Order: sequence, then C-alpha cells, then structure tokens
Amino acid sequence: MIKNYLKIAWRNLIKNKVFTLANIIGLSSAFAVAILLVMTALFELSFDSFHENKASVYQLYLSNQTPRGTEIGTSNPVPLAPALMDEVSGIKRAVRRVSEDALVTFNNKELNLDAEYVDPSFFEIFTFPALLGNTESPLPDKNSVSLSEESAQKIFGSTDNVIGKTLSLKIGKEERPFTVASILQNSPANSSIDFDIVIPFENHPEYETDKDRWDSQFLPIFIQLDKGVSVAQFEENTVPFTELHYQGGIESDIRDGAVPDANGKYKQFHLMPISNMHFATYKSGVAIVNRTFPYMILGIAFVIIFIVSANFINMSIALSEKRLKEIGMRKTLGAVKKQLFIQFWMESLFVFGISLVLGLVASNMLLQPFKTLFNTKASFADVAQPNVIFLFGIAIFCITLVAGGYPALLMSKLSTLRALKGKLDLGKNRLRNSLIVLQFTIAIILISGTLVLHGQIEFMRNKDLGYNKEQVVSIPLNGKKDSYRVVELLRNELKGNPDILNVSGADNNLGKGRDGSLSSSMMGFDFEGRGVVTNTITVDYDYAKTLDLELVAGRMFDRNYAADSLSLVINESMAKQLGKEDPLAVSIPMDDSTAYSVVGVVKDYNFQEMSREIRPLTLFMNKDWDLYYAYVKIAPKNVAKSFEAIETAWEKVEPQAEFLGSFLDENVDRTFRREKTMTTIVTSGSILGILLSCIGLFAISMLVVAQRTKEIGVRKVVGASVSSVALLLTKDFLKLVGLAFIIATPIAWYFLNEWLQNYASHVALSPLFFVAAGLTACWIAFITVGSRTLKAASANPVRSLRDE
Repeated sequence: MIKNYLKIAWRNLIKNKVFTLANIIGLSSAFAVAILLVMTALFELSFDSFHENKASVYQLYLSNQTPRGTEIGTSNPVPLAPALMDEVSGIKRAVRRVSEDALVTFNNKELNLDAEYVDPSFFEIFTFPALLGNTESPLPDKNSVSLSEESAQKIFGSTDNVIGKTLSLKIGKEERPFTVASILQNSPANSSIDFDIVIPFENHPEYETDKDRWDSQFLPIFIQLDKGVSVAQFEENTVPFTELHYQGGIESDIRDGAVPDANGKYKQFHLMPISNMHFATYKSGVAIVNRTFPYMILGIAFVIIFIVSANFINMSIALSEKRLKEIGMRKTLGAVKKQLFIQFWMESLFVFGISLVLGLVASNMLLQPFKTLFNTKASFADVAQPNVIFLFGIAIFCITLVAGGYPALLMSKLSTLRALKGKLDLGKNRLRNSLIVLQFTIAIILISGTLVLHGQIEFMRNKDLGYNKEQVVSIPLNGKKDSYRVVELLRNELKGNPDILNVSGADNNLGKGRDGSLSSSMMGFDFEGRGVVTNTITVDYDYAKTLDLELVAGRMFDRNYAADSLSLVINESMAKQLGKEDPLAVSIPMDDSTAYSVVGVVKDYNFQEMSREIRPLTLFMNKDWDLYYAYVKIAPKNVAKSFEAIETAWEKVEPQAEFLGSFLDENVDRTFRREKTMTTIVTSGSILGILLSCIGLFAISMLVVAQRTKEIGVRKVVGASVSSVALLLTKDFLKLVGLAFIIATPIAWYFLNEWLQNYASHVALSPLFFVAAGLTACWIAFITVGSRTLKAASANPVRSLRDE
C-alpha cells in the first residue's frame, strides 16, 4: 500500500514539474538558511550554560540611589569579597577577577596574552577544567600560573613537559618569574570569560595599594550561594553590611538630595545569574537581560520557514483542483477519506524529505562563509541536539499535515459526481489570501527593518564624534618599555616625516582596537559640599592637537608649565556639573593634601560607545599613571605610506612587541559590530523572504491565469486591451500587498522605535522608510505576477476560447 502511495506521489510530482521545482527550491533554500540561523541563535543562547554550578552562581552588582537617579555598578573594591564571606551568611564562595593583558616572556620570546587575575576559588565556581599539572588546584600558590592549551602552544610550542617551567610576567612596571602549575582546557566558544593565562589575584599591580581601600572600585565579583539560599534572602542579608561599609557614601548621597528606592534603601546589593551575564545591560539604573539578538535570529528563521510553508500550502490547495477527476475516479472505485488523506500527506512528506536533504547539504556547504560573514563560532553541534531535532520533526509533521490534510479534507467532502465534473468551489480563497497577506506583512516588516538598520549604521558611521577619527592611528602599548618613554621614542622616530603631524598617548582607546579592549575609568569626589562623579582619562602632551579636540576655554597641558601634573582639563558636561560660571577658576581637592586646578575646557566628544550619552570627563596628566595607547595623527594624503612608516617606527621602538595599530574609524566601526551583524541577518532574511514569497506568488498566479483562460479570451474578443486584462489579473494580488502594508507599518514602527531608544542619538524614524518598504514590496509583487499575466493577456483569444 505504501509503495503504491509513493508511486502515485512521484507521478503527480513529475506531472507538475514547475510547481514541484518551485516547492523544492523554496523549501531547500529555507531549510538551509533556517538551519544556519537556528544554529547561530542556539549558540548565542547557550552562553555560560556549560558551568556545572550555573544554578547557584551569580555576578554581584550594586544599585545606588544618587542625586542623578539610580545607578548600577558592577565594579567593586578589593576588600569587598573577603568581607562578604566573613560578615554575610548564605555565601558559599566569593571570587574576584580582573581581565587585563599580560606581557609574558620566555626565552626572549614576548607575547601579550589575555589574562585573568583571580582568587583560587575561581576554579571551584566556574568549570574550566585542568588537563595537565595540578588538576585539583590549578593555582596552588601565589607564584604559579595556569595556561590554556592554545597559549601553551604559543609560548612553548607544545603542551608536553611544560608543567614546572618558569616564565616571566610584567606586573605593573616590574618583571617577575612564575611557575606553570597547570594547563587548562581552552575556554569554550560560548563563554563570557575568555583567557590565555590565569594569575593569582594577589599579584595584581593594584592589590597591595587597594586591598584595604573601599573607594577604589575596579573589579567584578561572583558569588556562589549556599544550597537552599535564595537571591531574596541574600539581598536581605546584605542590608546591614551595606549600611555599615557604605555609610559615608550613603550620607553623602542623602546630603546631595538622593531619594531612596521603593524599599527605603540607598544602596542595595543584587545578583545576576551567570546564565544571564552575556545578555545583561545596565541602563537607567535597571539591570536588563536582553536576548533580542538571538530571539530575532530565531524569529527570522521561523519567518522564512513560515513563508515557504505558506507557499507550499497555497500551491497544494490550488493544485488539488486539477486533480478532481482523479479523486472522483478513486472515490468511485471505493477510496475512503483516510486513503485520500494519506495520499496527499505522503506527497507532502515526499517533497519535504527531498528538500530537507538538499537543505542539509546546502547548509553544510555554506557553513564557513556564513560563520565568516556573521562573525560567529556556532557549529552544527548546536542544532544536533535531541530536543531541537524533535521540535524540528514536530514542525515538519504539522506543516505537512496541513499541506496534505486540508486539500484532502476539501476533496473528501465533495460528492463523487461533482468531483468527476472537475468543479470545486473554493469560495473566496480566504486561506490563500490570508497567507499571501501574512507573507507580505512579514516581508514589509523585514524590509523596513533593513532600511532603518542601514540608516542607523550610516548615521553612527558619519556622525561627528567631536574628534578626528579618519586621520588618527591608535596603537596599544603592549611592550616592556615605560609607556611615556615609548610615546616619546615614537615622536622622535617620526619627527622628520612630513606626513606625520602629531603623536600623543592616553590610558584608554577610542572605540575598540585590534586588541579588543574597551574600557573606561570613573572617580568621585566632594566639591563644595556635594558629590561629583566624572569619567577620567590620563593623557600625554598634544592629546587635543592629535585628536583635533576643540578647546572652548583655557588651554591644554603644555610642556612650558611644570605644574601641569596638578592640572585638569575638563569637558563641557563636567563644567556644567561643577556649576561654576568660570570653570577655569575652579580648584578641586582630590584628597586631603592635594588640589588640582582646571586649566582648560574642551568641547564634548564621544569618548565612550556611541550608544551612550556624553558624560562628564576629566583629563589628567600624571606620569605616575601609565598610558596604554599611543595616538599618531597623519596627513590626509599618502595614508598607506604613513601607516607603513608608523609600523616601521614601532618595530624600532618595541621590536619584541606586536604592532596592533588601527585607524580610529575602524575602532569605532568595531563598537557597533553587533548592529552590522544584525543588519546583515535582517537584510538576508528580507531578500530571502521576498524571493520565497515571489516564488509562491508566481506559482499561484499561473494557476489563477489557467483557471481564467476562457474569461481572458472572451474579454479580448469583446475589445479589452492587453494592459486592461493584465491589470485585471494583477490588481487582486496588489490589493493583498496593500493590505499587508497597512498591517505591517504600525508593527514595524513600534518595534523599530523601541530598538532605537537604546541609542543616545539615532536616526529619525521617517515615514519614508515604511513607504519605501511598501513600494518595494508592491513593485516586486507587480513584476512577479505581471510577467505571467501579461503573457496570458497577449495570447491569441482563439486559443483561449478553445481551452477546456
């Protein structure tokens, strides 16, 4: 029986080659893309899920009620973790970690590695297994380090016989020997914590000076709760602790006009589950877990499958009318509803089966280009999970059930006589029209999203950031030499080059450099009886000149002023926060014995990510604080030659250190890489969605034209023009696209407007975006349907009237 069903299914598919090919091409393409998208989304959603203790481990953060409103802080003081362990019940473990670069030397070979300074309990909280060496305690003492497999290969050439070897690390301004105690498995691709080397926290350059200071906050802390202790219990247990250790800060905030939260607290510790850490953002004083990106990818995959399934269902229903006589004969010979249903369902399964195999082959071929294009480390292992395969199987079962079952249900309700006459009243094709409207609604939403995303990226790319990003190269200072000495040596090396205009340095990068760093520093102090908070940057001479910052008052740091180590340059936002009519007359006491004078005010510029508002900023020039980046400004001509000159100079100044220079506009582009990836995915989804919708629309238009062949002949005989006949056949489809536009526009506007609120400055949400999306959809639909209807309208009416 099954063999007979398959044989009939094959004959029917061969008989309707155009529709079979359209379905297989559409389904195969959709399956291939959906598999890759689902793979990427599941990889993103799996971040930090490999930790065995993930159910009981949290990142600590503090909500602060300040005069400026609620602020969230994840940076904590050094003594906080041990104090929590001693004074707060319900905590099993507390671990500090700081991510920094570490310069490692072995046999005159220098490497900059991603380092984690951690407490020993780090390996008891997080699952980063040791493969070699001390597997029970990867960091047995203060002078030991752990290396990842990859970094061990870089340093020693292999992982064999490296346990016990000594290497040198630059800690602060001194080099110290460390012993390799263990080799760790490389951190998984879906880990928020990524490292090459792990170093005991006591070796951090700021540990000794800050181990008893509560006002120096620079590290995240992770907490593992005791079994049975809830997050709410922990937060309640920390209330007395917070009121004791943060008493001074609370009193200052109350003095300055801070308002308590709903629970009457001014400072409160909270916990963020580590499974949410990758998706956490802290905005407007609220911790937000935002999984928009992976869910959007899943949504696009679902949309693509839906569009192609709607095509399949529509074509199955439309083709069923051509098989009425076959159904009538089978019913005459005794076929029952169940047999008709199985026959139609078997044909659907047959097409889906072929398409799924082709889709798997295509997705495998596209895997590497896809991973490169979307910058993902996802793999087929992310989708080859039993629950994912089960859900995918259920989806195919349901789709084929509808595609095969609905036509079979229609046929089985017909009397044998009506079936043999070949007449089927499908009413007003409500299901077909509804599916077409839904398809184009989705397509218009995706096109609108594509246009707005492209608009926002161009807006960010072309926005005036307040500094010269096209002509300035930033270079991480990743060598052994003193940072100020390196900047001075670069100046001297490049002095005679007419294309090199200025050289300076700072302790932070603008944008995200090739070293992947993106950091900022903040400090607070009392000024005239109230608290002031500012971002800080340590800079070298010629900083403003190199970046083309606009000076609105006073001066920048100058070599002719010996006291500039006790001077400040602030931005306009900081001047506004100080509230003085003449900010140059301000003297700020940074501690009990030292006061700094404001000597200049620069115009506000984007020193942080573009999604943030420009905040108060204070520039220091204190040579006790290191620089981490050099900036070189070049002339607009001979850009490539100038870059080569900078690299050559670097190799002379720091011959052992890798050159990681990049233009600031490249750095800025890296800060919105996620937006670019999102735009690429939405654009690809839009194109594919439109193409799949057009395949279905083209096939449906062929059937409609075939059903109205005699009508076309009659109209032409009585004098109808080709254009009027073509318009008559096309306008019904264009009405559906117009209805889709009306439905899609408010939906797209709402979601895109919500997304744009994540940016302090963004493109205006113009109606033109949506009009352009609607017109694009209408134009594509008109071309798709019109090409077929025009051909039918141009046919000889005699041939049309002969058709039966």
